[in-house]
Amino acid sequence: MALLEVNFVSKSLFRAVTFKAILPVDKMAFGAEPVETPRKFKTLYLLHGLLGNQEDWVSGTRIQRWAEEKDLAVIMPAGENGFYVDQPGIWNNYGSFVGKELVEMTRKMFPLSDKREDTFIGGLSMGGFGAVRNGLKYADTFSHIISLSGALQVMEDPKEMDALSVNVSKSCFGDLAKAAKSDKNPRYLVEQMKKEGRTDLPRIFMSCGTEDSLLKINQAYRDFLTESGFDVTYSEEPGGHEWDFWDRKLKEALDWLPLTGKTQGINSGNVGV
Repeated sequence: MALLEVNFVSKSLFRAVTFKAILPVDKMAFGAEPVETPRKFKTLYLLHGLLGNQEDWVSGTRIQRWAEEKDLAVIMPAGENGFYVDQPGIWNNYGSFVGKELVEMTRKMFPLSDKREDTFIGGLSMGGFGAVRNGLKYADTFSHIISLSGALQVMEDPKEMDALSVNVSKSCFGDLAKAAKSDKNPRYLVEQMKKEGRTDLPRIFMSCGTEDSLLKINQAYRDFLTESGFDVTYSEEPGGHEWDFWDRKLKEALDWLPLTGKTQGINSGNVGV
């Protein structure tokens, strides 16, 4: 399993940016037969939450092991606290960065499939919001969306936000009433897709813990998506807004994705003794 940290200059963000990449290109197995890996990897773009960075998923979950088993490439960008939406006045175009530039750049760098059916986006909390927003905004690119404990209240019910989220959201969205009527709002994007009569709707996996303050918001948005014609898989169980819950649900979400690899390679935790 190759675990890489990459730096490049982003046109969307107008500065050098960093992302973490998991690539199962070096998988080895016991015996004489080599392990066959795909020529072009299916890819999951995985977004961290508020106060996080590109290291979060590797340190907080078992994503590296599962990606190897499933022959899945995983790209984990640093989204800072930008909610993965565009803020063009200050060169913080996180939406176009994640939904367009990062996909194009990583496909140039690595052997990644350029097929929509092989390209997925997911995230937790702020990243869950970003995954839903950008998965809908760039539905021509992403076929599947994963939202774990999505911070959807920023558009669905701003009065439910805590003080930190209020301050961050104001810097990211500006006037929330105006933002709600723009493509920064996932609900607005759904309504636009309905008006256009689109049939290529991304499939969506949502999950939230029953002790999470975001539970009702996620349940309500699940219902809205279902009523709007989306194929939604929803999972909840006891748990809060914390890594133990996200680790469990990430595995469930990966099992939900259309992946076929099931072989764990030789590594320091699997040496056959």
